[in-house]
Amino acid sequence: MAPPASNIELRHRPRAARLGRRGFLRLSGAAPLAMLTAPSRGGAAAAKPDAAGERSAAGAQPVTLFLCGDVMTGRGIDQVLPHPGSPRICEAYMTSAKGYVRLAEQANGPIPRPVDFAYVWGEALAELARRAPDLRIVNLETAVTTSEDCTDKGISYRMSPENLPCLTAAGIDCCALANNHVLDWGPAGLVDTLASLERAGIESAGAGRAARAAAPAVLELAGRGRVLVFAFGTASSGIPRDWAAAENRPGVNLLPDLSAASLEGVAARVGAARRPGDLVVASIHWGENWGYYIPEAERDFARGLIDRAGVHLVYGHSSHHPKGIEVYRERLVLYGCGDFLDDYEGIRGYERYRDDLVLMYFARLAPESGRLLACEMVPLQIRNFRLNRAAPEDARWLGAVLNREGEMLGTRVEPGADGALTLRWG
Repeated sequence: MAPPASNIELRHRPRAARLGRRGFLRLSGAAPLAMLTAPSRGGAAAAKPDAAGERSAAGAQPVTLFLCGDVMTGRGIDQVLPHPGSPRICEAYMTSAKGYVRLAEQANGPIPRPVDFAYVWGEALAELARRAPDLRIVNLETAVTTSEDCTDKGISYRMSPENLPCLTAAGIDCCALANNHVLDWGPAGLVDTLASLERAGIESAGAGRAARAAAPAVLELAGRGRVLVFAFGTASSGIPRDWAAAENRPGVNLLPDLSAASLEGVAARVGAARRPGDLVVASIHWGENWGYYIPEAERDFARGLIDRAGVHLVYGHSSHHPKGIEVYRERLVLYGCGDFLDDYEGIRGYERYRDDLVLMYFARLAPESGRLLACEMVPLQIRNFRLNRAAPEDARWLGAVLNREGEMLGTRVEPGADGALTLRWG
């Protein structure tokens, strides 16, 4: 008998050949919004349409980023890919990663084995091809390693390095690694992860020895400048404090807290790395797995990243489900993107949050200022370890959640004819 999912998830507590540049996103029915005025009571900037349309005042094309929730291709998913690693895991309720495959199959039917590297992305690949974002950025929440140095934190995410093509199959440009699973298999597992990503031509941020963990991933936009991705984590997401990167020990870029001093430290690092014209993304792994509440400290820190550090987009994650969205001073703040790929099918206890429903976020930014022009979200559903198009009623349910949670943040979403959700603010 499978262990109660609530127990599994509580142990999970807060988890939690480089490709050429692509084309540009054309957002159906999403009018560009601009012209900052006084912030509303919810903190969103009031805005009105920009008559310049698809191009900025200087004529440069917008930059479109694809972002998503946590990508967890280890454990059960690793076991169905072409080169499964050792199924051994160190968890109180499961000793083999194959157990998560059995849970998923009991819930939704057989999963073919082995699947090809592109299988897990399913319908997301067609959306990526159709919308052609300039960069694809994810939070990778698994060690990519054959290390047997299993930690005692209760969860054991590991993917075989031979299965890394499952990331290149989706054209991922950058992996944020400052999270609470990248060291599940010890420092050796993290070193393997960094080496595997480097061999695949995928940039990473937020992990390594101290200097590397604090440094941004630098993503070049051919002829149009750079995007800097900084990655941070907090203990509230379940990152053990002794995982913090040091000069003599690889680890994650762990913020000691969300204080003004921590914010000034981030601002100093961003200021030292950025050049005129750079766009800056701050990836931050924070908060509980379940629940929609956004602590005031997180809102203050996100706004401080924009005000003090000059960040253009705050990319938050750790929650197993999407949370409310804010647009602050014309900058996008994603407090919790939810999961995107995981092996949670068949785990019970939190069904009311519908963590099987996930979102692809496509954010279009003005290249000179980083202000948000438009954001569109595509609802998908995880089933058989694969991303499938969400049913219309499921897309409506997600839209209702985002509207409920966005009300106090000054945002709402509108459904489009293709099932996508377009963000509105102001």
